[in-house]
Amino acid sequence: MSLAQLENLCKQLYETTDTTTRLQAEKALVEFTNSPDCLSKCQLLLERGSSSYSQLLAATCLTKLVSRTNNPLPLEQRIDIRNYVLNYLATRPKLATFVTQALIQLYARITKLGWFDCQKDDYVFRNAITDVTRFLQDSVEYCIIGVTILSQLTNEINQADTTHPLTKHRKIASSFRDSSLFDIFTLSCNLLKQASGKNLNLNDESQHGLLMQLLKLTHNCLNFDFIGTSTDESSDDLCTVQIPTSWRSAFLDSSTLQLFFDLYHSIPPSFSPLVLSCLVQIASVRRSLFNNAERAKFLSHLVDGVKRILENPQSLSDPNNYHEFCRLLARLKSNYQLGELVKVENYPEVIRLIANFTVTSLQHWEFAPNSVHYLLSLWQRLAASVPYVKATEPHMLETYTPEVTKAYITSRLESVHIILSRDGLEDPLEDTGLVQQQLDQLSTIGRCEYEKTCALLVQLFDQSAQSYQELLQSASASPMDIAVQEGRLTWLVYIIGAVIGGRVSFASTDEQDAMDGELVCRVLQLMNLTDSRLAQAGNEKLELAMLSFFEQFRKIYIGDQVQKSSKLYRRLSEVLGLNDETMVLSVFIGKIITNLKYWGRCEPITSKTLQLLNDLSIGYPFLSHSVRKLVKLSAVQFMLNNHTSEHFSFLGINNQSNLTDMRCRTTFYTALGRLLMVDLGEDEDQYEQFMLPLTAAFEAVAQMFSTNSFNEQEAKRTLVGLVRDLRGIAFAFNAKTSFMMLFEWIYPSYMPILQRAIELWYHDPACTTPVLKLMAELVHNRSQRLQFDVSSPNGILLFRETSKMITMYGNRILTLGEVPKDQVYALKLKGISICFSMLKAALSGSYVNFGVFRLYGDDALDNALQTFIKLLLSIPHSDLLDYPKLSQSYYSLLEVLTQDHMNFIASLEPHVIMYILSSISEGLTALDTMVCTGCCSCLDHIVTYLFKQLSRSTKKRTTPLNQESDRFLHIMQQHPEMIQQMLSTVLNIIIFEDCRNQWSMSRPLLGLILLNEKYFSDLRNSIVNSQPPEKQQAMHLCFENLMEGIERNLLTKNRDRFTQNLSAFRREVNDSMKNSTYGVNSNDMMS
Repeated sequence: MSLAQLENLCKQLYETTDTTTRLQAEKALVEFTNSPDCLSKCQLLLERGSSSYSQLLAATCLTKLVSRTNNPLPLEQRIDIRNYVLNYLATRPKLATFVTQALIQLYARITKLGWFDCQKDDYVFRNAITDVTRFLQDSVEYCIIGVTILSQLTNEINQADTTHPLTKHRKIASSFRDSSLFDIFTLSCNLLKQASGKNLNLNDESQHGLLMQLLKLTHNCLNFDFIGTSTDESSDDLCTVQIPTSWRSAFLDSSTLQLFFDLYHSIPPSFSPLVLSCLVQIASVRRSLFNNAERAKFLSHLVDGVKRILENPQSLSDPNNYHEFCRLLARLKSNYQLGELVKVENYPEVIRLIANFTVTSLQHWEFAPNSVHYLLSLWQRLAASVPYVKATEPHMLETYTPEVTKAYITSRLESVHIILSRDGLEDPLEDTGLVQQQLDQLSTIGRCEYEKTCALLVQLFDQSAQSYQELLQSASASPMDIAVQEGRLTWLVYIIGAVIGGRVSFASTDEQDAMDGELVCRVLQLMNLTDSRLAQAGNEKLELAMLSFFEQFRKIYIGDQVQKSSKLYRRLSEVLGLNDETMVLSVFIGKIITNLKYWGRCEPITSKTLQLLNDLSIGYPFLSHSVRKLVKLSAVQFMLNNHTSEHFSFLGINNQSNLTDMRCRTTFYTALGRLLMVDLGEDEDQYEQFMLPLTAAFEAVAQMFSTNSFNEQEAKRTLVGLVRDLRGIAFAFNAKTSFMMLFEWIYPSYMPILQRAIELWYHDPACTTPVLKLMAELVHNRSQRLQFDVSSPNGILLFRETSKMITMYGNRILTLGEVPKDQVYALKLKGISICFSMLKAALSGSYVNFGVFRLYGDDALDNALQTFIKLLLSIPHSDLLDYPKLSQSYYSLLEVLTQDHMNFIASLEPHVIMYILSSISEGLTALDTMVCTGCCSCLDHIVTYLFKQLSRSTKKRTTPLNQESDRFLHIMQQHPEMIQQMLSTVLNIIIFEDCRNQWSMSRPLLGLILLNEKYFSDLRNSIVNSQPPEKQQAMHLCFENLMEGIERNLLTKNRDRFTQNLSAFRREVNDSMKNSTYGVNSNDMMS
């Protein structure tokens, strides 16, 4: 491909608006990247390319080339590219920004991947600071390039990529941290000092750029993952910056902290967020870096800086500045104790300023709502520390915390009218997740000086409730006024629920419980008022707030652990006549029934109401008193006898909602099932009575299926609703007697209907998923409920039905053909995953003797297993690990198959065996520990089987090996590399990685070693030789100790001994390598 053609393709790729042209250009350029002359052409493009796009293409292609894991570029070539890039940047200052960026990215990638490469005992890629010095000594434009190179390099080394092993990434990152990072940080701070000392010329654009890059570089240094915890960006609150001890000097020197506070006040507000981000990281330095006196001094400087910002808050009107400053305030308490804060010289003044700032922020609720979280978390932590503070200095929180509580409550109430009267404003109540998060924080803050909180809530609630009542009685009330009071009451009910949920049993007094009683009475009175109006109108948000309140009330005051003498109950008795827990429970159930009756079409309310019913019913099997009391209530008996759409509209099938909205029915029937079991015993008549509505539904579907023309939509709705109900009941019935009643009711009468549904609608997951899930629940031997009598064939009959369903679904789903990538999980993989779970549950349930099938010529087992293989082969390897539910169901099924059905695995075709083995090999390095442990177990079973067969084949026996074992042995001998690769993977993980499941890893390792003794000894020598000469003897000794006392068998005693040796081996190897500058490049055989 000529240069002109390449340039033209670049133009088409980056400039054209026509999709087809762009896709063709992309395809041609991908081919070019993979062509042998790519490297030389890239250099030509950089030398002679006429457009920035061709330079960009050359830089990105080179980055791909140097990142290749297979067939990597030789060291000389990579050194040449690195030097060429640096010269190119140094000689062409006027490049387009995106080209400079791409070339710097290329430099960073080469440096990272070659970090351990040596040439004549010199680490050739470790002199980044020297490389950059010539840029830093030149004009501002060059200086910017130099700083950007360091910034990008720090970022690149800090980020793990998926193409290289995590161990390699950690080794490079640790070495970079120890050898270069502190120098880069110091350089960056010095340049910032120079820049701020020179009286920045803020009108100069290039000075702006330099300052920006320096701040980014400093932030990247402070944001480095120092100890390899690779915390997720979102877990912001847990942050402690694990600065190495060698950096102490920089943080003990107060000028470092001062530099950033000075910069904040001297530079334009657009840069301040980066300065504050650096301060957030500095404030989060691990506590153990200082002794107590040093920490107090550091904290004092930090608090002074914060005070200065609060006294000059002009820049905080910028939302980004404001957000970062709120984060900085939150770190004051997450990293320091209240006892340390109160000893700071200006504490009284600072806490007053912070309180005023918080109150003002809360009052301006529409400004930066996401930042409020940090302010509330600061106050939550302060309030939670009050009981534990030992210092004699006053903390003054009893003065300021009620102000914060009051500001939050009143500002939320005032927001209601503004939101209703102005269009386009977002209602915070719409975002229930955010509201819940803020209420959790408020629950602790509001409990500090609780008398004041309660007095305020009672006063505000009484005002709103009275106005609301008057408006409802008035004929001329405007809907707007009613909506405002409903909105205010919604907030108050949420907040009351939150502060009740914040009750801590050991710190609570009788007076506080009496106050809770005052609040609960008011909410229940309001509920009586709103429920009486539901026939005419209701407010969805207010109902959701009520449910949130009931949930908190249930957690704190319902159940066996609550003192019934509680003052709360006394107050409820005086005001509402609710004398005991039973009467309170009847209020709960009354509310649940009312909601299900009137709000059946409103999914959020229905599902939250059913969740509440479900939570109340969980007492079984321990039969707590509250569940017994619950069952005796007439309202609960009413539900058990009348669970039909006539009384509960959400059970109807004619509403227009989609099939997936019926999920809540499972929750409803789980709760009903639990409540029914309390007194069910062996009473079959009571059970039949309960099942009447479901029997009628099954009969209706059977009737429809028996005619040729039926209303398909109605049939689907009836069936999906029915199987969701049944799954709820099956889940709740976890005792043998009740589960057998269900089993005898459904089998054999209704099983054919489920099979027919799968046959008809296999292509519609909205129908198949619920049916398959029901079947998977029925075959799950939960709590040993599936125990059939000695003379009963039911276990085998149940497995036949399972096999029939898996085979029918499997064969039909494979006829779908090509499914678009974005729908493949929903349409195909989800159903397959449930089939895998179902088969696993049936195979491991211990209620079927699988040897019987072959003995009597029954092909049920064979059909199920063959379908499993067909389904498995239709799934690409990558999908097995990309979809977590699929990988868990596949690997747990494989574990059962390798444990109990190894003869079946051995009888498979070579390509299938290789597919399964490579899926195990990939699973060993999966991030999900469950998957990884399952793979170790599978591998252990396979290796043990192989070892046994090999031992048998060498013994002179009269009975020859059966055909399957013989073939399996033959396949494995033809492909030794598969097992060898797994041996090296397991060993690699144990030696070099943070191995979280060492015991599981140790089990297959012994078998792998015994099957590949020669390969193991080569591997061992390679690892020993890769060590620095002075370490080789120690490493050799580690391996000697690993195999000490180990015999050539896989008996349990021998395995246990090996597992113990391995623990010691791992410790010794880690100790040996901690003190070495061991390089990962020597680990080529392993990676």
